[in-house]
Amino acid sequence: MLLAVDIGNTNIVFGCVDDNDNILVSDRISTNHSATAAEYASLIRSILEMNDFCCADIDDAVMSSVVPSVTNTVKEAIRKLFKVDVMVAGPGVKTGLNILIDNPKQLGSDQAVDAVAAINNYSAPLIIIDMGTASTVSVVDKNKNYLGGLIMTGMGVATDALIQRTAQLPKIDFELPPSIIGTNTIDCMKNGALYSNACALDGIIDRIEEQLGYKCTVVATGGLAEVVLPLCRKEIHLDKDLLIKGLTIIYRKNAKNRR
Repeated sequence: MLLAVDIGNTNIVFGCVDDNDNILVSDRISTNHSATAAEYASLIRSILEMNDFCCADIDDAVMSSVVPSVTNTVKEAIRKLFKVDVMVAGPGVKTGLNILIDNPKQLGSDQAVDAVAAINNYSAPLIIIDMGTASTVSVVDKNKNYLGGLIMTGMGVATDALIQRTAQLPKIDFELPPSIIGTNTIDCMKNGALYSNACALDGIIDRIEEQLGYKCTVVATGGLAEVVLPLCRKEIHLDKDLLIKGLTIIYRKNAKNRR
């Protein structure tokens, strides 16, 4: 069984994938910059045990990361648990993605992995949205070329900044209030965060399609996508496991050379 890991600024996503590319486990933990390899190993073991698996079930691992300070710690945790070297999605690893941005090396590994998964699971042209600490939007044309995209402040980061810079606004959960017109401070804040992001996505999709000159398949993933997409007026496919799917595809492309 393959262990697929994506390290983000807020969460680390874990997936266990069988030989037929079925995702058997999908879970996430908070990214802890100060955690040791032993602490991460304990958390990974707990995730497996909660899903009725054990360390012996894992025979290889693949990873993407946008947090260099945590990458080596998690790699060491995986080595200790499973006695395998982790394949890291990055320079020198084949993705099959034709990247047309100014400097392909600057493309975040999570965006590349998302794009690989989307191209292999949905019809191009594509707009790929990943709503995490930052919200990224990637654009793939009808010939499956990666053209570029946008990076926006994530909904959680924006809300935290608002709370920190105002004296009387409380911390909120991202739950949908009953009406867009809030009648108390908390509901007003929730509406502001959720609807502003939904309207932003609708508008960005319109403008990208206008520039390309054709409609796109739109796919979204990330921890906050599930609460925002119901408010969008555009048709957007929610795929919670997009990163795990992309990492699995990249692993399969490179497995022969790895062996």
